[in-house]
Amino acid sequence: MNINLLELWHEMGLPVRIVVIVLTLQAVASIAVAIDRLVLLFRSQAASRAFAGKAAPLMDQGEWGRLFDEASKAKGSHLALVLFTGLKVFLDRSKAGDAPERAAELARRAIERKGESTSDELNRGLNVLASTGSTAPFVGLLGTVLGIINAFQMIAASGSGGIGTIGAAIGEALIVTGYGLCVAIPTVLLFNWISGRISRFEMGLTNAGSELADRLEVSEPVSTYRETGTRRAPTPSEELATAEAV
Repeated sequence: MNINLLELWHEMGLPVRIVVIVLTLQAVASIAVAIDRLVLLFRSQAASRAFAGKAAPLMDQGEWGRLFDEASKAKGSHLALVLFTGLKVFLDRSKAGDAPERAAELARRAIERKGESTSDELNRGLNVLASTGSTAPFVGLLGTVLGIINAFQMIAASGSGGIGTIGAAIGEALIVTGYGLCVAIPTVLLFNWISGRISRFEMGLTNAGSELADRLEVSEPVSTYRETGTRRAPTPSEELATAEAV
């Protein structure tokens, strides 16, 4: 079957063309979001694995000051960002004289809040994929309906209903539905795949944060910690900007 897309485009009425443009914009936006999320996720996973290799022995030894310094220097790692947030609260409260249990509880709450904001950062833009996957078939169907209306108008104008009169118009209308399905099916598959990867990554962050909080609860009191290398916890957008600059 040979389909001349340019010829079809020139034969389409204005309403159908608008539908095709909308579907194309949805497809382009979905591809852009998918690439952006995958780049962010892969870079964060690589940076987090590198950081985990350094953090594991320090956590086993209870070297919270050194672990804090390592987390403050890590770039592009959401794992380091989550642990940095918890450690900063724990060390600050310990320095202020709080008992380890109290400081660890406050650190746990800070880790939970940071985990929620990190989840929002990782899932940003996925609603574009979800919306495209769910609406593209109906947008394509709208184009088909508009195309069939155009075919009936041709019948009324010509005064006859032969297949030669409306066959091409109906074919153009059905093509739009096919286009909508071609946009929707890959988008749904891509959304499910990316969501699954992000969910597994978030689970790893949650487990690491919980493990840190559990160990902080049974740690020895900390009165001081090194100020060298400390810094304000970066926001997720700053982390993203750092990852994109690498």
